[in-house]
Amino acid sequence: MKNVLALLASLMMFVSVAFGQEENQTKQQKRLETAGEVMSEVLNMPDSIPQHVLNRTRCVVVVPSVIKAAFVVGGSYGRGAMVCRSGKDFSGPWGAPAMMALEGGSFGFQLGAEATDFVFLIMNDRGAKALLESKVKLGGDVAAAAGPVGRDAEADTDVTMRAEILTYSRARGVFAGASLEGSTLRPDNDSNVILYGRKISARKIILGPSPEAPTAARRLVDLLDKVTPHPANA
Repeated sequence: MKNVLALLASLMMFVSVAFGQEENQTKQQKRLETAGEVMSEVLNMPDSIPQHVLNRTRCVVVVPSVIKAAFVVGGSYGRGAMVCRSGKDFSGPWGAPAMMALEGGSFGFQLGAEATDFVFLIMNDRGAKALLESKVKLGGDVAAAAGPVGRDAEADTDVTMRAEILTYSRARGVFAGASLEGSTLRPDNDSNVILYGRKISARKIILGPSPEAPTAARRLVDLLDKVTPHPANA
């Protein structure tokens, strides 16, 4: 009888763990789907990211639905996904996503009662590789600036040309460049393990050999392949 009870307890624990893993993986997949929706909506806005800026971009990070309430209890972060052009020189088609975390800094004070979506454009190889290694502080470890908006916006200002990361926010239907200096971006490798079902770092996902992109990421990856299939020289 004791053996039977022990077997049942082990079976229940296994089912519970498996269910938890499946639930967590579904959560990561939902984040990817939402990131694709946000990027699609942003690029369809009248005042969006200039095309010549998109063409210079090495990687895109989308962090959807960050809400101010998260900061009241010290959570102080949002989670999203990073997609880069494939290859070590970031010159190939857009590849599989790595999960990322946005933390701390002044951006919490910019949020209203409604959710705010953030988009980050990584503009050169150094900025992309720094972000894949560890946590980076915007305006400290990497040069960051509010990104220009408008299809024909002039992007060749000194600040924009020097920036390694251009930052944007969307709240209440308004899309604009955002100053997020002091905030940090880092790989969310725990979520990467959950998403891909094995131990894998953001660096391995982005620089390869890359895994196949999850189905949930297809909207985001396909959209970037459509709007900016070939990189321009930064």
